Amino acid sequence: MTKIALSVLGVSKRYRLFASPQERVKEALHPFRRTYHREFWALRNITFEIVQGETVGILGRNGSGKSTLLQLICSVSSPTFGSVSVNGRIAALLELGAGFNPQFTGRANVILSGTIMGVPRHEMLKRLPAIEAFADVGHFFDQPVKTYSSGMFVRVAFAVAINVDPDILVIDEALAVGDAKFQHKCFQKFAEFKRAGKTIIVVSHALDMITAHCDRALLIDSGHLISDGGPQEVVDQYIKLVFGPAADDNVVPAAADIARTTEPGHTSAEEASDFARFCDERVTEPYAERRRTYNKNETRLHSGEVEILDYIVEVNGAVDTPTVPQNSRVSVWIKAKFNRAVVRPIIGFSVKSMNGLIVYGSNTFMQRIPVEHVAAGAVKRFQFSFMNNLNAGDYFIDIGVAEPDGTTGGRPLDVRRSVAHFTVVNSGPPAFEGLIDLRPHFSAAG
Repeated sequence: MTKIALSVLGVSKRYRLFASPQERVKEALHPFRRTYHREFWALRNITFEIVQGETVGILGRNGSGKSTLLQLICSVSSPTFGSVSVNGRIAALLELGAGFNPQFTGRANVILSGTIMGVPRHEMLKRLPAIEAFADVGHFFDQPVKTYSSGMFVRVAFAVAINVDPDILVIDEALAVGDAKFQHKCFQKFAEFKRAGKTIIVVSHALDMITAHCDRALLIDSGHLISDGGPQEVVDQYIKLVFGPAADDNVVPAAADIARTTEPGHTSAEEASDFARFCDERVTEPYAERRRTYNKNETRLHSGEVEILDYIVEVNGAVDTPTVPQNSRVSVWIKAKFNRAVVRPIIGFSVKSMNGLIVYGSNTFMQRIPVEHVAAGAVKRFQFSFMNNLNAGDYFIDIGVAEPDGTTGGRPLDVRRSVAHFTVVNSGPPAFEGLIDLRPHFSAAG
């Protein structure tokens, strides 16, 4: 029987906001109960359940209500309406050093934090060696935490949270401060927790982390729960929310009803004709949805300023093939129409695993490849190529056009996420584990 670890039922949270402390006093003392505040609803009618052993990611823009929700889950705050039920001990990292006394040493704060979480002092003393080893802050463990860096705060706080034997671990962006080695150690601990049937709730803007480590994701915006589903599906909705147009008018729907005229079994002549049509700048009919490799569940961020009309996945000279042999040369061609002039556009692509983990991604800005200015009305073709050292399995391709804005990705003009799906096949038994072949060299020494 499935055990519910967390139940959130019809939860809403209201705050009273005052323009100044004086107005708060005026309202409290006013003889006729005049109001000086305005109401702000951080959450509205949130309902969901998390079963024991799930790892759930929570996404949302800044100010959407994510941290408020975690505070309610951890009983730091109470809901205005609704109820939150937690089954089991909960450990949380809601903010750096929360609950730590800056005058106390790390060791003293560990014991204090354990007491707050309901772990007796004698039990925390037994767990101190493991906590100190995991935190790995050296002699600073016996120094006042006011001398700690933000990364050291995270190390000690996380070490406490995972060593009080929680049933539910809640993390709010805290791991973004830790260094790469510490984050890797934390992910290993996540895996241990999942194998042990623990429940993990994590808020993060690191989308790769959500898709790679979570079983499920929630998307919150303006205090409302707008999506609850698979990590990749929710991440795509989040990206559309952040980078897409404000209205839905420019969002291109999934083309499930568009017939695909390209069928398996191309002849060489057909391939040549197809490629010639692709290269013809006079042909501006959208054609991507007719590709054999097309994924009808793509997510598109489309401003209308640039339109990606078509793409081709070419493998060893074969056009639009859904299967890719290992150790083959793959070319990704992009055909785009520029509805306005763009100064030095950025062209990019990425390859993702089936669970949404980015195996590789790059663009012309990152590669320091200058692209000439493109005039309004022009139709341009671009090409990326790479050696396929991927393991056998299913992969997806993102393609996009952006304009420079000082960041490595630029401002998206037309981005088609997971537009193409291909399957890597090998002719023999697997030669390695993981996603990509690093081509190691082995030798006997001695």
